[in-house]
Amino acid sequence: MVNKLLKEYKVFRAVPHNMQVLLMTNMLYAMVLPIVEIFVGAYIMRSTNSSEFVALYQLAMYCGVVCTSILNGFLLKIFKVKYLYSFGMLLSGISMIGMMMVNHLGIIELLLAGFAIGAASGFFWTNRYLLALNSTNDNNRNYFFGLESFFFTIASIIIPIFVGSLITVLSNKGFLNIQISLSGAYRVITTLGTCIAFLACIVLFYGNFENPIQKKFLFFHYDPLWYKMLLLAGLKGMVQGFLVTAPAILVLKFIGQEGSLGLIQSIGGCITALLVYILGRITRPKDRILVLAIGLSFFLCGTLFNGILFSASGVIIFILCKVLFQPLHDLAYYPIMMKVIDVVSKKEKRNEYTYIMSHEFGLFIGRAFGLCIFIFLAFYVSEDFSLKYALIIVALIQMLSLPMAKHLIKESENYKKHLL
Repeated sequence: MVNKLLKEYKVFRAVPHNMQVLLMTNMLYAMVLPIVEIFVGAYIMRSTNSSEFVALYQLAMYCGVVCTSILNGFLLKIFKVKYLYSFGMLLSGISMIGMMMVNHLGIIELLLAGFAIGAASGFFWTNRYLLALNSTNDNNRNYFFGLESFFFTIASIIIPIFVGSLITVLSNKGFLNIQISLSGAYRVITTLGTCIAFLACIVLFYGNFENPIQKKFLFFHYDPLWYKMLLLAGLKGMVQGFLVTAPAILVLKFIGQEGSLGLIQSIGGCITALLVYILGRITRPKDRILVLAIGLSFFLCGTLFNGILFSASGVIIFILCKVLFQPLHDLAYYPIMMKVIDVVSKKEKRNEYTYIMSHEFGLFIGRAFGLCIFIFLAFYVSEDFSLKYALIIVALIQMLSLPMAKHLIKESENYKKHLL
């Protein structure tokens, strides 16, 4: 066992230095993301008792992502990418602390909080894409995203259990004979998250990352291949719009405690993390469509079980399928996206950030469309109907990703041959 671990460590040490630094940074920040993605939604749900408010918060957050992705392009002309990436990680923690300190979460406060956390996410994700794009190549991206997904999956198991337990101890039983309110417990958690984000920033500064050479990044016309990539991004965005809010809403509706949410995710998460790491090590670029198909199938099955059963059992199956789906989908999706950026940026002789920024617009359109489906069904039919069937609708539409991704890979190879 020790020899196998040493072998994997040697594989890690064999990759480029910047890739190692970025993986270690993301490993640390992986412990912060579950707090942002799950417990912020649960906190809002408890504060407002309205799943529609959670969806509106999410929509405001995605608006913040798009706005800061544009701002980030201008800032890259002045600041180094690692400074902006660090700022995004720290801002996410600071924004959460600010939201927890608001005494009353009305619609205005909710939208402002969502936009602020979205702004942090915009700095984080766009700079993360840029760093990953320039620190990897098509041959080692399966390994990069496999190992990164391993970190994120393990964190999505451990952190919810830890946080759920800590919230229970602090708000109900007390700690060292000190008992605080539920909102106070949330503040403690977000403060801890901010400290971890700060450690991630320190690690990042050990890397030697370069900004894009070409400064211009705003364009309004692209190669046809990139428009097809944006369609795939829209399909991914539809699912993202639900996966941040729906699990928290369903668990609080049928099970009731954040600690239960962590327990459910831990059931299948360890196996998934190991599976994704192994797939990242052994798969090649040609295997990405198969990985994507398996991930999408898990998601569709989970939504069907949730819609048919619509009970605690259905929620458990859905969460397990979600835990399997997300890392498998990302393992296939991101290398495909970066391969398209590689060839299109060379063909059009443009800054890579041009495509990263426009990619956020593609994701936003998908996220907004998915959330609008949920909000429309919740307001004009019922919340239960939306939680049952909106997920199934999105999962069925998402299956279109398979032929689209297959076409993108084929066209990227053709573009690459012409460029050589």
